[in-house]
Amino acid sequence: MTDSTFASLGLSEPLARACVQAGFAQPTAIQQQAIPAVLAGQDLLGLAPTGSGKTAAFALPLLQRLAAESRGWRRTVRVLVLVPTRELAAQVGEVFRSLGHALPAPLKVAVLYGGVSVNPQMMGLRGGADVVVATPGRLLDLLERNALDISRVETLVLDEADRLLDLGFSEELQRVLQELPARRQNLLFSATFAGGVQALAGGLLHDAVRIEAAAPELEQPAIVQRVVEVDAARRTELLRHLVRQERWRRALVFVATRYATEHLARKLCDAGIPAAPLHGEMSQGGRTEVLDAFKAGRTDVLVTTDLAARGIDIPALEVVVNYDLPRSPTHYVHRIGRTGRAGAPGLAVSFVSADTDAHFRLIASRQHLSLPREQVPGFEPVETAAPVAEKGVGGIKGKRPSKKDKLRAAAAAAARRAGPG
Repeated sequence: MTDSTFASLGLSEPLARACVQAGFAQPTAIQQQAIPAVLAGQDLLGLAPTGSGKTAAFALPLLQRLAAESRGWRRTVRVLVLVPTRELAAQVGEVFRSLGHALPAPLKVAVLYGGVSVNPQMMGLRGGADVVVATPGRLLDLLERNALDISRVETLVLDEADRLLDLGFSEELQRVLQELPARRQNLLFSATFAGGVQALAGGLLHDAVRIEAAAPELEQPAIVQRVVEVDAARRTELLRHLVRQERWRRALVFVATRYATEHLARKLCDAGIPAAPLHGEMSQGGRTEVLDAFKAGRTDVLVTTDLAARGIDIPALEVVVNYDLPRSPTHYVHRIGRTGRAGAPGLAVSFVSADTDAHFRLIASRQHLSLPREQVPGFEPVETAAPVAEKGVGGIKGKRPSKKDKLRAAAAAAARRAGPG
């Protein structure tokens, strides 16, 4: 199916033309498999990483079905898409709206999320909506206010189901499911198939088509991955050097905590580098303002937590920097997937220090990466990694650290990583 076109998958001429106008050269792997299944009304389980084109994979066929089955003057919610974050809600809603412009009759798309006043969203729901994209908490809030009715939903989409569960939305999901009609199409997309996702899929899907899309980020030759060895206390200094030396004008820098986003952004600004923090405790208005400034080029560096690792599309993002390493190999994939989008060149740089060396080796092993280490002149590390215990050996008897020792070591490592800047 590598030579298929959007029209050959069963999409109407207006939608196929909209794909070309949106810059989609040809269907991605998940789109080739998902579009015909969704058009046929089948349930679907899609294991798809970021950057695989999954949003269009369900938006395109659902738009076609909505357009073909126009219902009366009053709109009823026929498609419900649940997502874990505000940013992803806004992005999915924009995909529906932009592709939906190609249809002869306009469809109404409502995007609902918390962190902002509920009143404008209630006003926007007057007259109904064809498609609702929502985070679970805000959806339940609006249901309690009788602002919308989801009892006639024809298709439920759970986008990034693993994150919905990770962020503790299990109870909310069950409450939403109780409000939905028993007969409906269910589409579940997830980057992983962990235990919680398996249980959710087992209770939700019926005779589902299963699709697995490979991770294009690691197969994409346009993304150059670099590993730079540096002492933890000198990472800020090295980052300033690289931004200037390599003339980065749009860099997304990942750190581990909210405090680190603000601390590092402030250090960069003090050095004359336009930078801003982005984290989950900011208001929605603040997050939108920061993202808009970064996308418009008014900010060179955006320092963020894993909030921005998924569901945020930043066009022409030059470089991703793992200032703090991600918690898992999966998070590594999602982070570097922010760059090199749509075939554009990208760069992913990971800082590795003595106390994170073993963790990065684990990431590289799990992702089958063989990346050379490099050192930047003037920033050669002096710290050395602790020796790795032999496999199957639990350490020296009597020398194992206690729980308190481990906590002290973790606190000391965090202090070294924060450094004086």
